[in-house]
Amino acid sequence: MDFKALFSQLVVFFGKLTQTQRIIIGAAVAGIVAFLVFLVVYTSEGSKDSNDGYQVLFDQLSAQDAAQVVEQLEKDKIPYRIPRDNVIEVPKEVVYKERITIASLGIPKEGHVGFELFDKQEFGATNFDQEVKFRRALEGELARSIDSLGPVEKSSVSLALPKETLFVSEAVPPSASVMVQLFPDRKLTPKQIRGIKKLVASAVPKLTVENVTLIDSEGETLGDDDAASAMSELSTMQQQYKTKEEKKQEEKIINVLAPFIGGKDRVVAKVTIDYDFSEQSSTSEKYDPENVVRSEQTLEEKREGSTPAQNTGGVPGAVSNIGPVEGLGTNGSGEKYEKTTGTTNYEVSKTVSTTKLEFARLKRISAAVVVDGKYEPKKGPDGEPTGEVEYVALDETQLQAIDALVKQAIGVDEQRGDQVSVRNFEFQTSKEGKEPQNAASKTSAFVSTYLAPFAPVFKYLLVAIILFIAYKKIIIPFAERMLEFSREEEEFEKPNLEIADDEDEDLVEKVQQMRKKVESQLGLGDSFNEDELKYDVLLQKVRETAEEHPEEIASLIQALIDEESMPAEGTNKR
Repeated sequence: MDFKALFSQLVVFFGKLTQTQRIIIGAAVAGIVAFLVFLVVYTSEGSKDSNDGYQVLFDQLSAQDAAQVVEQLEKDKIPYRIPRDNVIEVPKEVVYKERITIASLGIPKEGHVGFELFDKQEFGATNFDQEVKFRRALEGELARSIDSLGPVEKSSVSLALPKETLFVSEAVPPSASVMVQLFPDRKLTPKQIRGIKKLVASAVPKLTVENVTLIDSEGETLGDDDAASAMSELSTMQQQYKTKEEKKQEEKIINVLAPFIGGKDRVVAKVTIDYDFSEQSSTSEKYDPENVVRSEQTLEEKREGSTPAQNTGGVPGAVSNIGPVEGLGTNGSGEKYEKTTGTTNYEVSKTVSTTKLEFARLKRISAAVVVDGKYEPKKGPDGEPTGEVEYVALDETQLQAIDALVKQAIGVDEQRGDQVSVRNFEFQTSKEGKEPQNAASKTSAFVSTYLAPFAPVFKYLLVAIILFIAYKKIIIPFAERMLEFSREEEEFEKPNLEIADDEDEDLVEKVQQMRKKVESQLGLGDSFNEDELKYDVLLQKVRETAEEHPEEIASLIQALIDEESMPAEGTNKR
C-alpha cells in the first residue's frame, strides 16, 4: 500500500473542502480521538488499580493488631500500603510468606481462640490451668458461631462457671454474658436474639436462657422482653394470615362477578374473616364395654382316707403317764376331701386419642359487595337517541343471583353466622367513561388503547427511521462526493492530450514530473488553482513539442489557418 500517494490524495481532498466542511470533519475526528484516548486512559487506570502487584495481607484488623503488623513489615523491610481502614496490602509475591510469618508470631491477637488451645499438651499444667483453657476455648467457639450471623460484625462471650458443690443450698447456677457489635444500619431480629441465647445456654451444662444476658455495642440489653417479642411476632403472623385469606376471598368474588358485570373495575368486594387463634389440645379415653378374657387359671384338690386314732388323755398324773387304759380306746373313721379353685382375668380395652386443633379456626365470614348497574342510551320524547347515557339499576332478581354466586364462591355457612350483603350503586367513573367524548378525549383514548401497547415497537421503529434518514441524507452524499473527488484525481493524473500513441507513456511520465515541479514551486496553499496548473503543464508541453518538431508545428498551424480562412473565401466568392 502506497501511503505517500494516499496521504497526497487526502491532502488534495481536504484542500477542496469548504471551510464549514473542514470544521465539521475536524470536530468529528477530534471527538473520536478524545473518546478513544479516554477509553484507553480509563482502562489503563482501572487495570493499574486492580493489577498493581499488591494484595490484601490482613483486613478487619484492630488498631493494636494493625500497629503490630506494620511494625513487623517494617522490620522485614517489606513495602506496604493502607488503602482504607483496617486493611494492609503488600506485594503479591510475598503476601503468603508474610502472612505465615506474622501468624507464627501470634498476630493478630484479637481473633477468637477455640479448642485449638488443646492441640499442644503442656507438662506440669494444673487442673486450674486446664479449666481456664477450657473456658477460653468454649467462649471462643461460641463467639465464632455468633460472628457467623449476618448482622454481627464482632462478638464477645464471657462465661461464669461456678464450682460444683455437694450442698444444694450452696449451689450457684452458671451464667453468661454476650456482647455483639453489629454492622451499620443492621439489627438482630427477635428470632436471632432468642437463637443466640439458646445457643449459649445449650453449650453450657445447667445454664438456662434466663441467665444469658445479651447486649449490643451501645450498651442496650437485647431480649429482655422475650415474651412480649414472641407475642408481637405471633400477633403479626396472625394478622398477615388473616389479611391474606381475606384478599383471596375478595379476588374470588371479583373474578366470579367481573365477566357479566362489565369488568373488575365495576365490582368492589370486602371480606372480613374472624379466626380463633387459640391453641387447644384434648385427650380422650374410651373403654370398650365388651370384656375380653385375657387369662384363666383352675386349681383342683382331692383327698380320700381315714383319720388317725386319737389318744385319750387323762388327768395329768401317774395314770396318764402309764399309757392307754383298757376300755378308753376309740376306732378311726373314714374321710373324703375335694376342693376346686378357678381364676379368670378379663382385659378391659380402651382407646386413647390426643387431638390438637388447627392454627386458625374459622369462626365467621362477613362480605360486603357493591356492583355497578347498566348504562343505556338515553332517548328523547320522540324516541330518538340523544347521544347521552342514563343509569339503569339492577333488578331484584339479578341482585339475588349475585348474592347466591357470592355465597357459593366464598363458602358461606348460615348456621355459623356468616353474612353477605350485596348492593347496587352507580359508579361515577363508569358514568364518565360512558359519556360522549370530544375529539381530544377520543384521540387520547384511541392512543392509550391501541397505540400504547406498541410503544416499544414504535421506539425501535423511530430509531430505524432516524438511521435511514441519516444514511440517505449524510452518508450517501458524502460517499458520492468522495467518488467525485476520486474521479477528478484520476483525470488530473492522466491528462488526455492529442498526441501520438507511441508517445503516451513518455508523455505521462513527463506530465508527472512537471506536475511535481509545479507543485514544489507553487505549493498547495489556499491560492492554488487546479485549472491554472493544467494550463501551465499543457503550455509547457506544447513548447517542448514545438522546439523538438518545429516543422510539424508550423504545418499544423498553417492547416488551422487554412481551415479558418476557407469559409470566409467561399462567402466572398458568392
